[in-house]
Amino acid sequence: FSLSKQHCLPFLCSDIQVKELDKRASGQAFEVILGAPAPDSKGEFPLSPPKKKDVSLEEIQRKLDAAEERRKNHEAEVLKHLAEKREHEKEVLQKAMEENNNFSKMAEEKLNQKMEANKENRTAIMAAMNEKFKEKDKKLEEVRKNKETKDPTSEEGTSED
Repeated sequence: FSLSKQHCLPFLCSDIQVKELDKRASGQAFEVILGAPAPDSKGEFPLSPPKKKDVSLEEIQRKLDAAEERRKNHEAEVLKHLAEKREHEKEVLQKAMEENNNFSKMAEEKLNQKMEANKENRTAIMAAMNEKFKEKDKKLEEVRKNKETKDPTSEEGTSED
C-alpha cells in the first residue's frame, strides 16, 4: 500500500507539507512539515494559569477549623495506639513475671522433692547399715557365747599362763 504525495494532499489540511526523501532499500521515507497554527484557534494549554476565585474569611476559617480537627483526631489516634501498645507491653511483662514465678516455684518444689527423697534414701541406707551391724554384733556375741560354752577351760588355761 503506497500513497503518493498527490493523493494524500487533498485529504489532509492545506497547512501540511509532505516532502519525499531519498528512496532507501527498506522503503520510502517522507518528511511531514506542519504549518503554523491559525491565530483564531486556541491551544490546548492556556498561556496563563486559571484565575483563582476569591476566598472569603469564613471559608478560610472553616478550612483552618477542619485542619485543626483533623490534627486533633490524628493526635488522639496516635495516643490511643500508644496506650494500646503500653497496655500490651504491660500484659506481656506481667505474663513473663508469672511464668518466671511459676518456673521458680516448680524448680523449688522439684529441689525440695529431690532433697526429701535423698533424705529418705539416706535414712533408709543408715537404717539398713544399723540393722546389718546389729546382726553382725549378734553373730559375734553368739560366737563368743558358743566359744565360752564349748571351751571354758581353754580360756582359763590361757589366762593362767
